[in-house]
Amino acid sequence: MPEPAAQMGRPLPVLFISTLIPIALTLIVHPLIPVFGLSEYFPLPPQPTFPALQANVGFALLALVGTLLIVPKVGPAFIEKGIRGRDLLKPGGRTSGPWIPECLGLPCASLYLLLMMLFIPFPFSHIFQVAGNNGVGREKFPIRELTFYLTSLLSLFTATMLGFIDDLFDIRWRHKLPIPLIAAVPTLLVYYATGGWTWVVLPESVGKLLCSLGLPGWTGAPVVNLHVFYYVYLVLLPTFTTNSINILAGINGVEVIQPLIIAMSVTLNDLFFLPIWPEWLLALLGVENPASGRMLPWAVGQVVTRHLMSLYFMIPLIGVCAGFLWHNWYPARAFPGDTLCYFTGMAFSAVAIQGHFSKTMLLFFLPQIFNFLLSSPQLFRLVPCPRHRLPHFNEATGLLEPSKAVFERAPPLLGRIILEAFQILGLTRLERAPPPADSKSGEKTPSDSWPQDGDLISATNLTLLNVLLVRLGPMREPTLCLLVGAGQVAGSAVAFAIRYGVGSLVYGGDRR
Repeated sequence: MPEPAAQMGRPLPVLFISTLIPIALTLIVHPLIPVFGLSEYFPLPPQPTFPALQANVGFALLALVGTLLIVPKVGPAFIEKGIRGRDLLKPGGRTSGPWIPECLGLPCASLYLLLMMLFIPFPFSHIFQVAGNNGVGREKFPIRELTFYLTSLLSLFTATMLGFIDDLFDIRWRHKLPIPLIAAVPTLLVYYATGGWTWVVLPESVGKLLCSLGLPGWTGAPVVNLHVFYYVYLVLLPTFTTNSINILAGINGVEVIQPLIIAMSVTLNDLFFLPIWPEWLLALLGVENPASGRMLPWAVGQVVTRHLMSLYFMIPLIGVCAGFLWHNWYPARAFPGDTLCYFTGMAFSAVAIQGHFSKTMLLFFLPQIFNFLLSSPQLFRLVPCPRHRLPHFNEATGLLEPSKAVFERAPPLLGRIILEAFQILGLTRLERAPPPADSKSGEKTPSDSWPQDGDLISATNLTLLNVLLVRLGPMREPTLCLLVGAGQVAGSAVAFAIRYGVGSLVYGGDRR
């Protein structure tokens, strides 16, 4: 039987790419003109409030264009080296489907890291503007911000390398867990060295309650110091952000659309902290002192700097994810592999830790938190867990259906209780054993054999993808991916409501 043709990437939008390249270069070059004293020779529009942010948008456009171009270029090399796979949810499946290059999160992450290294001078370009004969003021160089930037890049590089190793050697789940911990070490060490904050703000009601109890050592302040336990939390954060995207996978586009929407949500949240908003909009929203351009009046000083640094990482990440989604959308012409999940998850953890908004970051992972809690009975072996929990493809209809975990023996009592509860909530569909048939001799099945009448023999796999199929019925693969994306958007909307609505009511005052 002849080898099936390999998929080499989706046709490129040439006109779109040709339009973006000059726009990107203009955005990048424009902030450099005053640095080199060329303003009088190039009468361009005035510099924006944050010139480096404008250049960062240009780098994001280059990331988008570069990802669109690089995936089909390197795909054949990956296939030639055997780093390839077949789409299990297409006709032919693992036996006769076309080969598709895997682990292409590696070139995407490499391109991102390259562009972020080229971007390093831009956030500090104002330092290089020569004032008279004084030259560069090294004593005023923002070493703290540069250190945050470089250590975040180091963590991303480590996560990319370890993710690619995971793709190559297919590391088991129990061995995967330390990977994000290793990658997060540089970020956590710098967080500690720069006086890492380990205090947690308490809700007003809790603070008043503790104050009224008169506990020994309680000062009445609305904060509590968690000391080493806060670092335990920060260590677990990258473990969750990387693996939570990885376990919500299995269909074309879903591993990319998650970080894309999360990155866009974080970007919007960061923009709230910058004084860039038009006065008419702030006046319409009833913000005090709209002339300041601040959506949040208390967002000043280091708060602005931290969120600006977060934007420098998130905006190019949007470009990379959008470019790769072009090739990973149904029908996928490239697979991201675990590398992309580790890389994007570590990017979110790095900016959350360095920017001091880890709790807000977790709010943008509400669908992933739900999927993790839903999957926990299988992940912790309370319920049998097959190697692949992706939906089942019905070749006759071309639709996806919920996949099942078939039990080889009776689940433990706790597992059965969880499954029964999940069925009541509509999160799974259980299958029970039929009444045993009498044998020819008239003897019935022994009472100690399994399964008996009514015993659980299978359940739909406990993932968000299967829950959507259980609740809404069979559907096409791109429709299911769009539903996950819609759920991610809805989760971000809830996150913003909690962060800026409920949070202000519960904690009071500003929420920095």
